[in-house]
Amino acid sequence: MKVAIYCRVSTDEQDADKQEKACLEYCQRNRIEIHKCYKDTGFSGMKQSRPAFDELLKDMRLLKFNAIMVTKLDRIGRSLHHLLSLFDEFVAKGVHFIAITQNIDTSSAIGKFQLQMLGAFAEFERNIISERTKEGLKFAKNVGKRGKDKKARKKRGVLRNTEKTLQSMRGI
Repeated sequence: MKVAIYCRVSTDEQDADKQEKACLEYCQRNRIEIHKCYKDTGFSGMKQSRPAFDELLKDMRLLKFNAIMVTKLDRIGRSLHHLLSLFDEFVAKGVHFIAITQNIDTSSAIGKFQLQMLGAFAEFERNIISERTKEGLKFAKNVGKRGKDKKARKKRGVLRNTEKTLQSMRGI
């Protein structure tokens, strides 16, 4: 078996090297040949098009490997519809999918079933994160925070320069 390893992190602050290391160790333990490691940094799993992922799909269509390996299913994507369409293409090309921490290997019926269930959970998790983000933004707006810098709004009726006000009241 010849695998393509795919690693993805959502922000530039995260590190895809941990995912790569885990996959490399798995391949070494199981004597699996590695075609190439593809890494995307700073891309959400909601996006269907990502530079390294697009390159992986191009190489898959050229039959350069016969398996795709990730640490977890949600590294590939978080939309059930997108995942199912990808896996239909994987099956058509004879490409297996392996998620090492979730013990998924689509070369078996149970692996295919697990994949479908985890895809549904990945989409659910994405929807929950989206709802929480929207609620957080709404709360921030309601407590007087706005914009990227999150500076508090100036309140009307509040003395802004209390020292000058006190001096003027004392007649200084």
